[in-house]
Amino acid sequence: MALKPSHRILISGAGLSALSFTVALHKLWPTSFSSPPPQITIFERETVLSAASREGYTLSLAGNETNTGLVAMHDLDLLEEILASKNVVGKDNEAAFKVWNGNWSEMMGIKLSGTKGIPVGGVRVARKELRRVLLEKVQTLQGVEIRWGEMCVSATEEKNTETGTESMAESGNGKVKVTICDSDGRKERVEEGDLLIVADGASSKIRGILRPDDTLDYAGAILLAGVAEFPDGVPAPVDKNWGLQVSGQGMCCFYAPTDAQHVLWALSFLEPTPRPKQSSVSQREMDAILDEAREKGEVLGPLFRRIVDASNDPSTVSCLPALDKKPFRHEGGNSRVVFIGDSNHAVSPFAGFGANLALKDGWDLAKCLVDLSSVKDAVQKYDDLSYSRAVKVLNSSRWRITNGHSTGVRFWLFSTFVSFGGFILRILGKS
Repeated sequence: MALKPSHRILISGAGLSALSFTVALHKLWPTSFSSPPPQITIFERETVLSAASREGYTLSLAGNETNTGLVAMHDLDLLEEILASKNVVGKDNEAAFKVWNGNWSEMMGIKLSGTKGIPVGGVRVARKELRRVLLEKVQTLQGVEIRWGEMCVSATEEKNTETGTESMAESGNGKVKVTICDSDGRKERVEEGDLLIVADGASSKIRGILRPDDTLDYAGAILLAGVAEFPDGVPAPVDKNWGLQVSGQGMCCFYAPTDAQHVLWALSFLEPTPRPKQSSVSQREMDAILDEAREKGEVLGPLFRRIVDASNDPSTVSCLPALDKKPFRHEGGNSRVVFIGDSNHAVSPFAGFGANLALKDGWDLAKCLVDLSSVKDAVQKYDDLSYSRAVKVLNSSRWRITNGHSTGVRFWLFSTFVSFGGFILRILGKS
């Protein structure tokens, strides 16, 4: 086993990948051991309240094959709990992912079947609910501490004084020192551990220091988004299904119901340069974003306008550039610092798979560290698993951006491909 009970693991960030890793390590730790798993300290720059307040959006969890979030939740023994939540759409197996044209005619419907042991092929779940389930489990684990309002701002690795090597994997010891400060950037101190897991998101502070050239890329699209409220119920066809409406005129919109009265929407279009991110906006900023959405989305018809008009909460309205980042392997680096989740391979909303990657990263890294005899071998095996699936998702996301906003001949080819695929799925009974 790569880890010893005496080791201390430091984690930067308390997002989905970090929490998944923590739960997985405790679940996978051999019961034959008389000693508990290594001590884990998680540093999260947000306070508990501020973190929860910005998690009102939903995300997609798939269960149709092994590299998915529902499979990870099943392996963590948390699947039943998340599916029992009221904040989950699609758990009855009646909902599907749809592609509609500008007139709301269905071009394709995809209803996935769960893989072995998974009762549903895909759901939409509120991020705050998924994180709550994971957090509550983590808080029951012995030897795990979450330090809210503290963040990791830098990291250095010490050589083993006995051998002169820099790799715990080779020397059996050696330490990583992490500089910690409060959320205001004050009161710096240094914490020491045997392994640092970097899970601090797409704009990772640690990655910016250790890998300064490994930055986010602009994927070429801008998203104007919000959450519409309908007290009498979300209108069809976005009351039960989620999916993409394409226009053939450069505009497309993603819709996903969050519950019976609310639906998330995100209008997107191509622009040559990114815009600054705007979220939790002021009333004036919200009005400007919604006005632009109405103007650009006119080609999507009256229902789109109705949904935008029902978006009146500034905390849910945003303007976002689509950003992503290619994954990387830890080859040539020191095994004592491991990047997982968005800190390694950020994806834009067009991927629809970011949470799945994060949950699987956490599980896979924990399993590799338990199954293999050295950290070096464990990280190499983890890279083999994480890198390939992240590349696949990134390529799929870029394909959606290119074709979802297409016009002319390209859109005709895209719509023909989608419609034919929808026809085949209907014949097979999978739509």
